[in-house]
Amino acid sequence: MSDNQSLQAIANLRREYTRSGLRRKDLPNHPLALFQTWLRQACAAQLPDPTAMTVATVDAHGQPYQRIVLLKHYDNEGLVFYTNLCSRKAQQLVNNARISLHFHWNFLERQVMILGEAEKLTPIEVLKYFYTRPRDSQISAWVSHQSCSIASRDVLESKFIELKKKFQEKVPLPSFWGGYRVKFYTMEFWQGGKHRLHDRFIYQRAVNCWTIDRLSP
Repeated sequence: MSDNQSLQAIANLRREYTRSGLRRKDLPNHPLALFQTWLRQACAAQLPDPTAMTVATVDAHGQPYQRIVLLKHYDNEGLVFYTNLCSRKAQQLVNNARISLHFHWNFLERQVMILGEAEKLTPIEVLKYFYTRPRDSQISAWVSHQSCSIASRDVLESKFIELKKKFQEKVPLPSFWGGYRVKFYTMEFWQGGKHRLHDRFIYQRAVNCWTIDRLSP
């Protein structure tokens, strides 16, 4: 296949979205209620990594960055994830706490986009979660200086073995490891529709309620 044929083949990749629909009359007043329903359905469908979400932050020059992390908790106060506090994302959040999250449940033909501001979790919250992690994951938190250059994978594996021997009993919480709560003020829900006539609704926080608008696909 030639390069042109290959590019054309990619351009022709498409499918119809026909699994479901989303109507205004079916929307709850609070976006978290719909988010919870969709997340539970994604879990029930046994989708791979249903809690995986794209986290987008912006550096000091306005350059956006994205990466996938796992949602670890959510409630009316916000959505929670954990990371190395020296990582690129954490350093960018120091300068600009605005953040965007994105869930893509492809099999269900659904997406959720969230806008908000990230605030650090308290040391007690971080400690409580850290000790629910598998022991090897606790050690890995010490091993990785996230986003820093390293000479080879051998560096990581050697350090992991070294620390596994060092921490024979309880693994201490690294001072550079923590988490964030994303206090959301916008949630947008996307449900795939036939003929590309997708259903999109956006919730935006008002003074004492949430406004809901349908968006053109």
